[in-house]
Amino acid sequence: MGRKQKKKMVYDVPVVDVADRGKSVAKDADGKVYFIDKAVPGDVVDILVLKKKKSFFQGIVKEYKKLSEDRVEARCEHFGVCGGCKWQHLDYKAQLGFKSNTVVNAMTRIGKLDASLIDPIKGADQIFNYRNKLEYSFSSKRWLTDAEVATDEKIEQSPALGFHAPGAFDKVVDVNKCHLQDDLSNEIRNFTRTYTKEHGMEYYDARAHTGLMRNMVVRNTSLGHWMIIMSFAKEDDRIMPFLEVLKDKFPQISSLHYVINKKLNDTILDQDIILYHGEPFIIEQLGDIKYKIGPKSFFQTNTAQANVLFETVVDFAELKGDENIYDLYTGLGSIALYVSKSASHVTGIEEVEAAIIDAKENARLNGIENTTFYAGDVKDILTDDFSTKHGHPDLVITDPPRVGMHKDVIETLLKLKAPKVLYVSCNPATQARDLELLSAKYETVRMQPVDMFPHTHHIENVALLVLK
Repeated sequence: MGRKQKKKMVYDVPVVDVADRGKSVAKDADGKVYFIDKAVPGDVVDILVLKKKKSFFQGIVKEYKKLSEDRVEARCEHFGVCGGCKWQHLDYKAQLGFKSNTVVNAMTRIGKLDASLIDPIKGADQIFNYRNKLEYSFSSKRWLTDAEVATDEKIEQSPALGFHAPGAFDKVVDVNKCHLQDDLSNEIRNFTRTYTKEHGMEYYDARAHTGLMRNMVVRNTSLGHWMIIMSFAKEDDRIMPFLEVLKDKFPQISSLHYVINKKLNDTILDQDIILYHGEPFIIEQLGDIKYKIGPKSFFQTNTAQANVLFETVVDFAELKGDENIYDLYTGLGSIALYVSKSASHVTGIEEVEAAIIDAKENARLNGIENTTFYAGDVKDILTDDFSTKHGHPDLVITDPPRVGMHKDVIETLLKLKAPKVLYVSCNPATQARDLELLSAKYETVRMQPVDMFPHTHHIENVALLVLK
């Protein structure tokens, strides 16, 4: 019978950098690297080593020997438990520095580009209450804190409404106040918790797949519109009375929906979402363009920084008004519509058909007649026949998902030889990979990081490429 290996402690280790998913990097005097949580660069810590990998170790901080000058007091009472804002204890100016370094490292190491091409990062003026969408989960099991687990007292495993703890699909942190969205979101969520508990509306058990209350989506816009989507696990006579009370209690809700999701997963995009009260959509505005946002619509979740991002695209594009533009991975046409007034024509492609329906509707809403939208995979639609039909592009805008562009799309862009390509990315690593592939015929001449998500490791980056 094998002997259980004793866990190792290492002492007085400096924290030197940040890593993906909100982790920090510590390095000892021998050059050994440790990935840990809840520390910030500049801290000196004692680490309990949990796992040994090929080139690094994973561990947890057991004691802080010295605190970093960049460390600040986290605003949220749930910080360190729910996992939503893993950098909230790091000064925002320092956050921006590390995000900028993320872009620089990806572009120099993977993209083989010069760091001087990267402009100073554009940070957010509003670093709290900046989100326009939050998704809450109901769970029959509340996540217990480390302090609760350590006590000898019996802790009640009560139902919870909030966010999943990292790595816990069946347990939820019971959130009292979240600082990421306007406080009305907290009021609606906390009222929902009180009402549903008082009326015995059982919370979902993700293991047994029992219970009624499943998920809650809260969306709002800068124009003061609010949308709520309630997800239930089954039909129940208590649903309609609850929705009626919610409608009356919060007249700010202009669009109230519900869905009966009997599947094993929480995704509702493939379900019938039913309008209970108000308009079927809410309206957001960026610049002069208004956007209808339905319950299945994707939209940038930081409205203020979306304006900054889109203006960066306009600045880099230097449009004269006669350009023919392709907008790849167009979503609901947010960028396509935003630049349309400065172009001759914009053609957008998006895989999600519901998003293209939104794009066409938003074009009609704004009286925009110089856009065309297609639903389908970009690699299948962007062909030689497509460019023959829609004319050679003067500019290609591409805003792919985190995995970056498919190799077939890159090959097509290399064949198309558009004079300029604007690449918007939420993942500098895959963007850098794609820029290196495009360098066969394109030169990257300028880049602009934009921080869309304060207190997280996420960063957007806009790159301008010109044909060699």
